Amino acid sequence: MEALRERYEKEVKPALMKKFNYKSVMQVPKLEKIVINIGLGDVRDNPKSLENAMNDLQIITGQKPIITKARKSIAAFKLREGANIGLKVTLRAGKMYDFAYKLFNVALPRVRDFRGVADNSFDGRGNFSMGVREQLIFPEIEYDKIDKLRGMDIAFVTTANTDEEAKELLSLLGMPFRK
Repeated sequence: MEALRERYEKEVKPALMKKFNYKSVMQVPKLEKIVINIGLGDVRDNPKSLENAMNDLQIITGQKPIITKARKSIAAFKLREGANIGLKVTLRAGKMYDFAYKLFNVALPRVRDFRGVADNSFDGRGNFSMGVREQLIFPEIEYDKIDKLRGMDIAFVTTANTDEEAKELLSLLGMPFRK
């Protein structure tokens, strides 16, 4: 699974240096972290869903998730301040590259009618976010052992200054963008 980090050093870095005419190797954008977030709307009705989602996310990422809490109360959503509303994991270094490799080469091709990832989810500062509708696309998750289909948000945080640089970095790493 170290393949993605080695590919970054040997192929991606030189290609980005050449394309964007960087004067120093330190200017070349790199993947800083990947943040995976699951929002749980049903945790108030079904307390066990938090535990199940936590197990799924831990199996997928190989790291223990943090429970996110509501910052303020919203009566319309029947939400109280401090209530558990989701989970998140921040991946860096080796686990980050392992997850990215697994997502690009194993999980995304398993999505039904997959034609590529839309490239319109950049934030203007070189970060990319995408959503996954169900956790079943990851091979570690067994269909019989899940209680409910859950989606997740995946944010790729890069050191790139522009969306163009970030898109080139992610596509060279193997992100299957829509043509």
